[in-house]
Amino acid sequence: MLKIFNQKNVAFIGAGSMAEGMISGILQSKKLPASQIHVTNHTNHQRLKELQKKYGIQGIKKEALDYQNIDCFILAMKPKDAEAALVSLKPHIQPHQLILSVLAGISISFIENALHENQPVIRIMPNTSSTIGASATAMSEGSSVTDDQSKTAKQLLRCMGEVYAIEENKMDIFTGIAGSGPAYFYFLMEHIEKAGAEAGLSQKLTREIGAQTLLGAAKMLLESPEDTAVLKDNITSPNGTTAAGLKALEESGGGEAIEQAVKHAAKRSKTISQELKQLVTAR
Repeated sequence: MLKIFNQKNVAFIGAGSMAEGMISGILQSKKLPASQIHVTNHTNHQRLKELQKKYGIQGIKKEALDYQNIDCFILAMKPKDAEAALVSLKPHIQPHQLILSVLAGISISFIENALHENQPVIRIMPNTSSTIGASATAMSEGSSVTDDQSKTAKQLLRCMGEVYAIEENKMDIFTGIAGSGPAYFYFLMEHIEKAGAEAGLSQKLTREIGAQTLLGAAKMLLESPEDTAVLKDNITSPNGTTAAGLKALEESGGGEAIEQAVKHAAKRSKTISQELKQLVTAR
């Protein structure tokens, strides 16, 4: 266990799929014991029992949570419920307690204004691969976060994969790349599996081959100093098989489609943020 987590207690406010994915990744890392992870939600107490049985964590009703002994609160409720949840949370917490927020579209300043003055707030965004400890997670820090709190947050998030410190105004494009990104690769694999099946390969074998190919390419990208275009050109012989495949991708608009997928996801992320801001302001 990491020394930084010695006797640290974490509480998830919200018990949905995002919270469960993070819990799964943290526990698989074996760096924070289940006994130090607490989960509560607004009304669904059966859900708390399910998570407690499945992961061994502490599923606790809001009124029974020992707020004073929590070192880090993770806001994981639905974004539309954020305002009410923050109002409910404020009387129970202290200004020094760290707040991590996975609430899409809810700004750091909104959370800071809803809680105590100088409340340390970090906005984070894992992706679904957090479940298996392979997330690409963004984090943006509020102005009141100390160096020790930043270190604690990074160590916790690294239990779920890699962590990238970015400016908050880059969260939308991060969403387009990493938040939605796994779905793009699953979409690619769907079509690879289809092509394999048409050629007589089983879905299982095609999936293993395709996934290993993606894994190898990802490893090359992470470990090679070469530009992406150079890596591509290195395996593309004139009039060869790769050249034929790339030509088909270009003629089918494959490159443009990928760029548009990222841009449209980022645009939708920004729109959702604006919609949530308007909803909260209207109340």
